[in-house]
Amino acid sequence: MTSNRFDLRGKVAIVTGGNGGIGLGLAHGLADAGADIAVIGRNETKSAAAVADLRARGVKAIAVTTDVTDKAAVGAMIDRVVKELGRIDILINNAGMSIRKPPHELELDEWNKVIDTNLTSAFVCSKLAYPALKASGNGKVINIGSMMSIFGASFATAYAASKGGIVQYTRACANAWAPDNIQVNAILPGWIDTDLTRGARKQVSGLHERVLARTPAGRWGDIDDFAGIAVFLASPASNFVTGTAIPVDGGFSVMA
Repeated sequence: MTSNRFDLRGKVAIVTGGNGGIGLGLAHGLADAGADIAVIGRNETKSAAAVADLRARGVKAIAVTTDVTDKAAVGAMIDRVVKELGRIDILINNAGMSIRKPPHELELDEWNKVIDTNLTSAFVCSKLAYPALKASGNGKVINIGSMMSIFGASFATAYAASKGGIVQYTRACANAWAPDNIQVNAILPGWIDTDLTRGARKQVSGLHERVLARTPAGRWGDIDDFAGIAVFLASPASNFVTGTAIPVDGGFSVMA
């Protein structure tokens, strides 16, 4: 029996980018704790597979195809989630992308695309979900940052800027929404084995070896390494935790 502190039965979570990678790992954790899930993504085939996976864990799950950078589309998504699942208690802003170029080679449209996808989408989704989160009485927002929220990287110009912004946006919302009993926190993933990082390993020579050498745990992370932190930050167990940015990185960020 799950402790009441970590029991998410009766709760509804939105996970943007929840049809794969870290987003799916987060959704696994929430579903295993009993939350119903709205998977938000653009790839309908991946979203359908994710929904089937989550339903097999015994919860309600729906997929809503949404461009999270489009305010009208996000508004329609929020309305559909409330209509079909009844409420919104948890919002995970996980949708993200990267264009790997040094700053002097990055074009303005590329910069805007990354910032809009990684940072502006978190603002749009949070703003439009706020009334439902407030109405829930104990809303939770979890923003997904990165090791690039802490470190710079020559090949991650816009990505690093967007993920640094996520941490500051998290802190601002935590302060603004504390009177509404909404806790807002960030997770900073380390190097996790996903489609995004597999692409990085192909483009950035020696990245795999450098990551293993710096990570005390001696491995790349797995998406299900995020199940536990998702449940903690989405549950009553974290009711006095807000405005934090928690690395999930196998020790990468504390390695000298």
